Amino acid sequence: MAINTERLGLILQNFVSATADVQGAALVTPDGLPLVSNLPGAMDEERVSAMSAAMLSLGERIGKELARGTIDRLYVEGDDGFSILTSCGQDAVFLVLAGKTAKQGVLMLEIKRAVSDLKSTLFSVGQPRPDSSLGMMSRVRPARA
Repeated sequence: MAINTERLGLILQNFVSATADVQGAALVTPDGLPLVSNLPGAMDEERVSAMSAAMLSLGERIGKELARGTIDRLYVEGDDGFSILTSCGQDAVFLVLAGKTAKQGVLMLEIKRAVSDLKSTLFSVGQPRPDSSLGMMSRVRPARA
């Protein structure tokens, strides 16, 4: 069975539109290929996807080296907001972009709910695990050239 990218796109779109101060989100493979995204217009989704996967991988290695255990999420905070990266099973990475006024506790709760929905769609009962090397992609908005 193929990945239901249409359903994943709807989950992402609903998450971005219904969660206060969320500016965008993406679901990418551990290899850095975009599965679905809903990112601000000026962002290059392929580049963002590659950086997200690389950062989560590096964060996991840092957590292991520093004996912090399994990494739950990574934050990158800047003057204009922050990015949160979290694993969405072994075969996906979830990126959330939020404004600086976002309430982090509420946002973490919404991220956990979204991850649960994304995982259940990615790994439906009886569905084989997706092969991230296939590069199956879908976008909430059309890709830029």
